[in-house]
Amino acid sequence: MRVVITGAGSVGRSVARELLANGHHVLIVDKEPRAVQTARVADAEWLLADACEISALNEAGLESCDVVVAATGDDKANLVVSLIAKTEFGVPRTVARVNNPKNEWMFDEAWGVDVAVSTPRLMTALVEEAVSVGDLVRIFEFQQGHATMVSMTLPRDSTYAGVRVGDLSWPADTILVGVIRQNRPIAPTRDDALEAGDELLFLTVPESESALEQMLSPGHVLRRS
Repeated sequence: MRVVITGAGSVGRSVARELLANGHHVLIVDKEPRAVQTARVADAEWLLADACEISALNEAGLESCDVVVAATGDDKANLVVSLIAKTEFGVPRTVARVNNPKNEWMFDEAWGVDVAVSTPRLMTALVEEAVSVGDLVRIFEFQQGHATMVSMTLPRDSTYAGVRVGDLSWPADTILVGVIRQNRPIAPTRDDALEAGDELLFLTVPESESALEQMLSPGHVLRRS
């Protein structure tokens, strides 16, 4: 997917690096010449411009953008970027950084903000989760990366839709800890059945993530415990 990030500070660069590592196309926009240091995120595209101006966002190609991440250190700028992205360009997903907790109440749909967050890793996870049904998204790392929390939205054509949790055999060191269904959290029991569209939350280890993603993908042969 194509992501435009406004703000080339440490937060914007951190988000850009993670998205690039996950195979996405990233454009970073900043109005300060000293902030546009292409060597710091060499694989990204860069644009020297004021993202609060519609002409700059036109130049950035927001009409073909999947997600805008407003990651500057100025809450006012992040709100303006989100609002323009949503109302003028119809960007499907906007993720905005909140710098001052006192301003958090403004970061809502009225200002064009789909998700308001404050840490690079959580921003990355929310960007990917919004458009990646069937893809595993790492949300948190524990114990210096030896354990992770991951999520995956079960595709509609997954062979595991309709199967009881108790009939499933997860990869090694993997635990299903929660299900979000129709915006409500569920603590799954062995007798609960998975449904297409469920967001599944797992605790696992990095070496099992690939097997877990492959297991839940469409076309995988059903394996019961």
